[in-house]
Amino acid sequence: MAVTIWHNPRCSNSRGALEILREHGIEPVVVEYLKTPPDRATLAGLITRMGIAPRALLRSKEPAYGSLGLGDDALSDAALIEAMVAHPELINRPIVETPRGARLCRPPETVLAILPA
Repeated sequence: MAVTIWHNPRCSNSRGALEILREHGIEPVVVEYLKTPPDRATLAGLITRMGIAPRALLRSKEPAYGSLGLGDDALSDAALIEAMVAHPELINRPIVETPRGARLCRPPETVLAILPA
């Protein structure tokens, strides 16, 4: 399995995680997720691999968060995933996927825990 980073080049955390990967000799597959967003199955799979709830991946600072009423705790996980698929700017970043797991790498140093051996 290749190392993949779901990346936003405008995000300092995303740039930092990418830099750490490269410092460790890893040239990951870079997916600029705002240009190439994950589909529902891919996003759900990443969430499962990270071991988090969909709500933990939501960016609450984005205007779409409020306009879609995503702060409502009654919303299902499926509804939150659908919102992120439709509005990828709602996906927190960076997500790094390696053979050792997947993580939301905020702060960027979090990637160190899943670097390949």
